[in-house]
Amino acid sequence: MEFLFKNAVEIAKKICLMKVEEGDIIVDATMGNGNDTAFLCSLVGETGKVYAFDVQETALNNTRKCLLEAQYQQRAQLILDGHENMDRYVTAKVKLILFNLGYLPKGNHAITTKKETTLKAVEKSLDALEESGVLLLVLYPGHLSGREEKEALEYFTSNLNQKRYTVTKHSFLNQINNPPELICIEKNR
Repeated sequence: MEFLFKNAVEIAKKICLMKVEEGDIIVDATMGNGNDTAFLCSLVGETGKVYAFDVQETALNNTRKCLLEAQYQQRAQLILDGHENMDRYVTAKVKLILFNLGYLPKGNHAITTKKETTLKAVEKSLDALEESGVLLLVLYPGHLSGREEKEALEYFTSNLNQKRYTVTKHSFLNQINNPPELICIEKNR
C-alpha cells in the first residue's frame, strides 16, 4: 500500500483530486515547469479552465511544452505576470487556487516568490474563491525567502475569520532540512 501523505505536494494533489470536477475554473498561481498546471488541466477536463501564472519566460515555455505533450493546451491560459495581478485576468469565481511557492526547479534559485507579492496574491485569491473553494499554499522554508514567506503566511492565515474560513497546516515533524509544508484554506459557506 502506498503511503498517502509522503510530502506537502502529494497532500495538495490529493485535495485537488477531492475538490476539482470537470468544468471547474481553477488557478495555478505558480506554474513552474508545468507539472502542476498539466495535473490541474487533467482534472478540469475539456470544459474547464486553468489560469496559470509565472514571472519567468522559462517557466511559461516549459509549461507550454508540458501542456502540448499532454494535449491540454486548450484547457489553460498561460500568463506571464505575477500572481499578485491575478485579478486582472481572472474575473470569474474559482473552485481552487494552488500556490507551489519557492523557486523554479532546475532554474535560477535567486529568483523566488516573495512574501510581499504572495500576500497580495493570497488576499486576492480569497476574494476570487467561490463558496467551499480551496486555496492551497505549498511552502518551502528551507531557504531564507521561503522562511520569510512561511512566517508571513502563517501569521496572515492564522488571523483569518474562522466563521468565513477554515485553515489547516500540514507539516512533517520528523523530517530534517525544513521540508515543505502545506497551508489549506477552505472558504466556508
